[in-house]
Amino acid sequence: MGVAGSGKTTVANLLAERLGADMVDADDLHPAANVAKMASGTPLTDEDRWPWLEAVGRAVRDRLAAGRSVVVACSALRRAYREAIAASAEAPVRFAHLDGSRELIAARMAARAGHFMPTGLLDSQFAVLEPLEADEPGFTVAIDGTPGQVADAIALRLRRNGAPATRA
Repeated sequence: MGVAGSGKTTVANLLAERLGADMVDADDLHPAANVAKMASGTPLTDEDRWPWLEAVGRAVRDRLAAGRSVVVACSALRRAYREAIAASAEAPVRFAHLDGSRELIAARMAARAGHFMPTGLLDSQFAVLEPLEADEPGFTVAIDGTPGQVADAIALRLRRNGAPATRA
C-alpha cells in the first residue's frame, strides 16, 4: 500500500516472485470511469472507491479459494479502505506500507511513462493517506532502497512474523 509512485506494482511483482504467489495490480480493477477521472487530474471520491475496493478484496478471496497465495499492489490509503479490502477478502490480510518522502515519490512519478495517474494528484494522495496504526495488520517499509531491497525487506518481515497467505 502507499501513494501513487511509491513503487507498489514493481515491489509487488518482485515480492510475488520471492513468495511464489500470484500478483494482482489493483489499478487493473478500476472501472474505466475511475481511470478517466484520475487521468483528467480529478481525485476519486469515496463513492468512486467503494466498488473498486470490494473488487480488490474479491480478487484476493478468489485466489485464496483456488488455493493460491496473492500479493496485491493497492493504494489502500485510508484505514477504512484497508478494512473494506479485508472484509471482501474474507481472510486475514497484511499490509506493507511503502513509505517515502514526497520529493522522492514525485521524482519517480515524473520519470515514469504511460501511467494514468498524473503527478498533480500526488498532494491529494498524501492528504488522504492514513499511515498504518499500531493495531492494524501490517508494517511500514522505507522505499529509499532499490525495489529488490524493498521486496526482500517485506519478504523477510512476512516470513519472520509467520504471515498469512494473503498480502497487500
